[in-house]
Amino acid sequence: MLIIGIAGGTGCGKTTVVNQILNELPEGEVGVISQDSYYKDTSHLSYEEREKINFDHPRSIDFDLLAGHLKELKSNAPIHQPVYSFVKHNRTGDTILTHPRKVMIVEGILILTNPDLREMFDIKIFVHADTDERLIRRLKRDISERGRDIDEVLTRYQTTLKPMHDQFIEPMKEYADIIIPNNKYNTVAIDIVRTIINNTL
Repeated sequence: MLIIGIAGGTGCGKTTVVNQILNELPEGEVGVISQDSYYKDTSHLSYEEREKINFDHPRSIDFDLLAGHLKELKSNAPIHQPVYSFVKHNRTGDTILTHPRKVMIVEGILILTNPDLREMFDIKIFVHADTDERLIRRLKRDISERGRDIDEVLTRYQTTLKPMHDQFIEPMKEYADIIIPNNKYNTVAIDIVRTIINNTL
């Protein structure tokens, strides 16, 4: 099994890169796991307490469960991926049955901050996008998909997202095997990744 980690700041276009890679590959050969499914269970907290959690800090992620699930997939066993609700800031209690694939893509802003996970990735990709571009994408997404208002998003960006990006995410570039600038469609980098995957398949 080839495991690919795709990291980068919020709104950098990780999902676009994942989709560009998937579009050209045989269906059913590649699986995707999102770090967002692995936020820690916060059932023991009230909604007000959950709202105060810094979800952009590595300690908000259940890396042990994520690494454990990858090990299970690698040993050819299916896993039950948690389902996370951004509206409730908690896991829903549902799970998604995920089967092992020849290639597993793990994507998320913080996945390269964890040494155990980094060790498991055969290819580490960092998607880079301009700060302004990332803020604009984040604003659009949080307002349209997550029901946030503009003041809430901007306050969170200034107090949490940007400091966490500078402290934890941007420095992870040094661990990347490939850095993809995503301010425009980057066909060369995507083709390189696809070629590596196709050689594995």
